[in-house]
Amino acid sequence: MKKLTGQDRTITSRWRPATQAVRGGTARSHYGETSEALFLTSGYAYDCAGDAAARFAGEQQGMTYSRLQNPTVEMLEQRIALLEGAEACRTMASGMAAMTAALLCQLSQGDHVVAGRAAFGSCRWLTDTLLPRFGITTTIIDARDNDAWKAAIRPNTKLFFFETPANPTLDIVDLEAVCRIARDAGITTVVDNAFATPLLQRPMDYGADVVAYSATKMMDGQGRVLAGAVCGTSEFIENTLLAFTRNTGPTLSAFNAWVVLKGLETLDLRINRQSANALKVAQFLEKRIPRLLYPALASHPQHELACKQMSAGGTILALYLDGGRQQAHALLDALELVDISNNIGDSRSLMTHPCSTTHAGLTAEVRAEMGVEEGMLRLSVGLEDPEDVIEDLDRALRSIGL
Repeated sequence: MKKLTGQDRTITSRWRPATQAVRGGTARSHYGETSEALFLTSGYAYDCAGDAAARFAGEQQGMTYSRLQNPTVEMLEQRIALLEGAEACRTMASGMAAMTAALLCQLSQGDHVVAGRAAFGSCRWLTDTLLPRFGITTTIIDARDNDAWKAAIRPNTKLFFFETPANPTLDIVDLEAVCRIARDAGITTVVDNAFATPLLQRPMDYGADVVAYSATKMMDGQGRVLAGAVCGTSEFIENTLLAFTRNTGPTLSAFNAWVVLKGLETLDLRINRQSANALKVAQFLEKRIPRLLYPALASHPQHELACKQMSAGGTILALYLDGGRQQAHALLDALELVDISNNIGDSRSLMTHPCSTTHAGLTAEVRAEMGVEEGMLRLSVGLEDPEDVIEDLDRALRSIGL
């Protein structure tokens, strides 16, 4: 591969996803390094004052400040955009920075948002608490109901916002139908695709306008750094999102970008292995607990839709126990191998109790509306031998009488 081959979309767009995840976006320096270079610099020097003025005026190619551009960060942005099938990408310091920027960069006082009720706790805080402070109203709906999206539209509706699969209830949204409803009404769709990654699902293939990620999850996938990303058209990224990020500063560090670049090299291997592991664990748990949700199981109420949109079931399971918080916590405390942790998408299997962790900031009424019950647990299946994970769960379940 030549020095700039990885940034030539006429070439890289022909590569298959596993190749794109390893080589996409790479730009080699004059040293010819094989691994992407890590540029730890806050700013850049110019040969003359005229060059500085020209760059700030947008008349000359080149970098000005690492809040706006960094060579390592730029390589990651190009790689994620390539995997997503998007024209452009802008990375952020965290997944929530990405979600916040994707919304606020295009919303103003008086606008209206329609959002799915099942969502990560902090995403519900954005729609329920933050947006109203700026005079932006939100209607929360059951995102699985296509008719509910259409019914919620108002003359001032600017944006649809949802997750699929949703965190932590694994609700599946009909991407094609919802994006078509939005497009017919001139509404922008913003999709949180963190649970699936572009390797299992590409929302833009179904008409989504903007796709946002917590790259902390599967993209890094090894519990090392925080990162986020927003993908869209070049016009949206450069003319709508960039002005917001330039002036508010949710900047991804070069080091974290480099770590995620390394994570992406193994994403294809990890996401498929972990999905296969998750299916095995789900098949075991389905016979042992009162209720289990996993998109790749026929028992999932939206199994057929999940199979249409996703190439595999993903790494996340939702477990429901009848004994409420006490029994859920007892199961967590009995685990020996699986970690109690509120993260997901790690190479290690992780389990958490959403009511007391990721969704603790929401009211009991909102949690109930979302389907986040006191006896619910979320399991993120890792790269361990699935039989070891199953044995750990089996022993823990027996300890609580299941």
